[in-house]
Amino acid sequence: VQLQASGGGVVQTGGSLRLACAVSGRTFQAYDLGWFRQAPGKEREFVAAMPWRGDRPRYGDSVMGRFAVSRNSDKDTVWLQMNNLKPEDTAVYYCAAKTDSSPITRISAYTEWGQGTLVTVSS
Repeated sequence: VQLQASGGGVVQTGGSLRLACAVSGRTFQAYDLGWFRQAPGKEREFVAAMPWRGDRPRYGDSVMGRFAVSRNSDKDTVWLQMNNLKPEDTAVYYCAAKTDSSPITRISAYTEWGQGTLVTVSS
């Protein structure tokens, strides 16, 4: 499966952005899709994830209540709506997919990664 993230850009503190992750390839295969981010000099961290089955997404503590993940009915596009952005949200955002049953927040479980899109929040 191939992943293509888009929608990054520069936004002021308090602003909003909507990222998209387009999935192609073996879309018939069940997969969980997650969003992660990596800021300069920091480790990659979990942001949000949408499971293949069910509609109960998971969020990282730092984005809870500000970010929302959704998926279209064809399950080939996942969005990350980011509201009330803060300078500490500045990072490269990646979407990734996994097919196993490990926890949806586990970064190491994701085997397919997109190229990343840069989000910069100015103060």
